[in-house]
Amino acid sequence: MEVILLENVVNLGQLGSQVKVAKGYGRNYLIPQGKAIAATKENRAQFEAKRAELEKAAKARLLAAQKLSEKINDLVLVVVSRAGEEGRLYGSVGVGELTKAFQSEGLEISKSQVRLPAGPLREVGVFTITVQLHAEVVVEAKVRIVPEE
Repeated sequence: MEVILLENVVNLGQLGSQVKVAKGYGRNYLIPQGKAIAATKENRAQFEAKRAELEKAAKARLLAAQKLSEKINDLVLVVVSRAGEEGRLYGSVGVGELTKAFQSEGLEISKSQVRLPAGPLREVGVFTITVQLHAEVVVEAKVRIVPEE
């Protein structure tokens, strides 16, 4: 299936690129999320007519992501969790808890933006996580897990 990208998509292409993707990926993710349209003659003409408007919106999203990344760089998230004597957590701190911690700091971060390369955090300490705010903006955030008193 060929699609025209309406925004930059990581590992796929830039705004306006016509790319070949698996039918399910295009039909079930890219098109419903508004990230792409089917590559037909009519859609291509429609895209070219709205290209300047889409580029302006993409630039605004990029600037917003860059501003948010500056806030995250200066931030150390503190997550309180139950832990045993040795510093091992009862359970783990995952994407959901981290998203709630970001929201308590007044930052709107969704679960899909948080990356935990080594899996859920299972110990007390300071960790570095990755947050992908935009296709071009990836920022590292510090998370400090403290035991519950």
